[in-house]
Amino acid sequence: MHFQLFPASTYINRRQQLSALLPDSLILLMGNEETGMNYRDNVYPFRQDSSFLYYFGLDTPGLAALIDTAKNETIIFGNELSMDDIIWTGPLPSIKEMANMVGVHKTEPYARLATYLQNKASVVKYLPPYRNANLIRIAEWLQIPLQEVSARASTALIKAVVSQRMIKDQLEVAAIDEAVSISTDMHLAAMQFTRPGMKEYEVAGKMMEVAYGAGGRLSYNIICSKDGHILHNHYQGNTLAKGDLLLIDAGAEQAMHYAGDLTRTFPVGTKFSALQKSLYNIVLRSIETASNMLAPGVRYIDVHAKAGEVLLQGLKEIGVVTGDPAEAVQQNVHTLFFQCGLGHMMGLDVHDMEDLGEPIVGYTDSLKKRTDFGWKSLRLGRELQKGLVLTVEPGLYFIPELIDRWKAENKLASFVNYTELEKLRHFGGIRIENNFLITDKGHQLLGKPLVMTAEAVEDQLSLG
Repeated sequence: MHFQLFPASTYINRRQQLSALLPDSLILLMGNEETGMNYRDNVYPFRQDSSFLYYFGLDTPGLAALIDTAKNETIIFGNELSMDDIIWTGPLPSIKEMANMVGVHKTEPYARLATYLQNKASVVKYLPPYRNANLIRIAEWLQIPLQEVSARASTALIKAVVSQRMIKDQLEVAAIDEAVSISTDMHLAAMQFTRPGMKEYEVAGKMMEVAYGAGGRLSYNIICSKDGHILHNHYQGNTLAKGDLLLIDAGAEQAMHYAGDLTRTFPVGTKFSALQKSLYNIVLRSIETASNMLAPGVRYIDVHAKAGEVLLQGLKEIGVVTGDPAEAVQQNVHTLFFQCGLGHMMGLDVHDMEDLGEPIVGYTDSLKKRTDFGWKSLRLGRELQKGLVLTVEPGLYFIPELIDRWKAENKLASFVNYTELEKLRHFGGIRIENNFLITDKGHQLLGKPLVMTAEAVEDQLSLG
């Protein structure tokens, strides 16, 4: 067997809890299949659906499952290996053997699933499919128009899954802690490895080596760029020069696919300049302030607002912003410099359960996701609870095109000193990110601590 499992009781209990939340329901949970990159047999690295992993743990392609909560029956559907398969892949446990490992005692060939679902379109509950293969299958099995499949996904099932997956148990916390620790090692390796004259992709390659060498892989594509103002910049072809600020947002998945997600920003081949350190310390104060607020009962949208306030206070101290920082946040001044959200939940997905929809995952019936610029990118706003795992990642981003637009409109000129801001238009960006567990009375930093202060970062750079 090529994958790891929690004890069978973990998956049995999760399915029992789901059944209790949705009595008299027929629940369809789709696994993923292998997908060809440029022809059928040259496939992308396989990644199982996270909700299927949560309830069944089986990290192998070509599976699906039905949970009939009225009959108290669970069936896993999949095809046994043919001799041709075995020749190419080697022997694996049978579908029945794998099912028994996670407490399921009934299996059927995959083709039989269509029969079980025949004429059940009105009662089957499924999650919104994000892969076309599963979307097409559901449309065919339930005889519904392809364009209606996602809209007909069960809100009740989504809410039930979110209520379970958002609260991490001890086994999950340990797995996430391992992933974050691998992520820490990735960032330390990058700091010690980076030299002027290197390409960004050389640094990214060193980080990939660490992730794979620890038995994991990447939890998302590495962001490794001297153009740190481009929030999700995956281009890695720039040559690094001495004094460039290199922003690296990277994390590992450990063997069971739990994620880490860390960001650090550091100067290439030297120490921070006076201006770089000044702006870095503004972001550092923001993450420290925001992190100290984490506790059950605190709304994350309020933590986001406070982080923005601290950023504006720092910019006020260097003459870029004027006025009261708290009032400035209410007027959305911070969105000129901090366009994204402060963080997101994390677990089996780096943006945990994003396929289930941010309005349900990150918000509630009483707290709706905002749609205005800057706030619409906040993935998590809801009140924090014990057992949530989340990221905190404030940043300052000086985007020339955005500065030009605001300046042309003289937007919020009572708060923004555009003359001083012009001096920073080519500065780039700085982001710092850590991962936390919400505990009984506060929070716990996950993973091995990664250097944060400017001085500690510079010490790491000197070790290379």
